[in-house]
Amino acid sequence: MKNDRLNHAGHLWAFAALTASPGAKVHYRRRRDQHGDWHAAALRHLFNRLVGQIYHCLQHGERYDETLAFPPPSEGLEAAEA
Repeated sequence: MKNDRLNHAGHLWAFAALTASPGAKVHYRRRRDQHGDWHAAALRHLFNRLVGQIYHCLQHGERYDETLAFPPPSEGLEAAEA
């Protein structure tokens, strides 16, 4: 069963995160550029990631931390991709 309200709320949340969160913007751009995702697919992937992070915070009683949620790419990973 599809939940249209959750789908719409997730779309808005992910879209708002693009302007408020530098890490979310980098994640979105990476999905678009490196994975070839269309706009809707990249937003959906970002929403799924945000939900996973919120779930983790609730399960472990931790506060949301942007630096942990969207860590900068490691140098070893960039060298392997080049």
